[in-house]
Amino acid sequence: MADTFCCFASVHEKNVAIIESWGAFDRTAEAGLVCLNPISEVIAATISKRVQQLDVSCETKTADHVSITVVVSVQYEVLQGSEKEANYSLTDPHQQIRAYIFDVVRSTVPQIELDNVFLTKDQLANNVKEQLSRQLSSFGYAIRNCLVTDLNPDPRVKEKMNEINAAQRLRVAATDKAEAEKIMIVKSAEADAESKYLTGVGIARQRQAIVNGLRDSVVAFSSEIPNSKAQDVMDMMMLTQYFDMLKEVGTSGRQTTIFVPENPGAMATVAKEIHNGFLISES
Repeated sequence: MADTFCCFASVHEKNVAIIESWGAFDRTAEAGLVCLNPISEVIAATISKRVQQLDVSCETKTADHVSITVVVSVQYEVLQGSEKEANYSLTDPHQQIRAYIFDVVRSTVPQIELDNVFLTKDQLANNVKEQLSRQLSSFGYAIRNCLVTDLNPDPRVKEKMNEINAAQRLRVAATDKAEAEKIMIVKSAEADAESKYLTGVGIARQRQAIVNGLRDSVVAFSSEIPNSKAQDVMDMMMLTQYFDMLKEVGTSGRQTTIFVPENPGAMATVAKEIHNGFLISES
């Protein structure tokens, strides 16, 4: 930008003035006060030295025939000392930069499948930057950066992609859930087996302790009473247990019915069977 007052002009910061004399290019003027010949010289244009950005939206197709809109952001500036070329070489810099971007995008994206477009967008941006730098450098422009800022497939394709992604995640979640349930079932079975094993060990030890206790009692009783036999001791113990059981059943408030031999003499047979069981346990 520049303000002109008769034979003086001021050029704003970060701008370069293009001065023409009698309609032909004469010189450039940096920011500050510029003296002009009011008869022949005029400021024909001002060139900004700032980095500018141009956003271009380009619609194309991928290798698998999916329509996609690619948004490319190009940051460019005028090269120092090339203000003349930048002003006179291109009629509409923005339009011609767009044309180069369209050319690169529409020649690159159709070679890539949709899924890979998202993975190779940096490569696409580099291709655009290299092509623009090579073409625009002769016109006085430098490409500072090029970014692919957005990739928009057709809305229907995007919806289907989201459905596929959701289905994949649900399948993984179902697999993980089934695996977790399997682990729980296996661990529960292992715990149940371990519990039953320990219960069996406890019962075996309990019975062994009973056998040992009874054996010690029989030995002690036999040693205290002369001419007594182990069979006599066992019969007496069983008879005592028999009467204790009858007493417990009779005094219990619960309605429980137990059928026992009515003849106490039948306890000898029971005692004999238990005695034989003890002998088998010890062996």
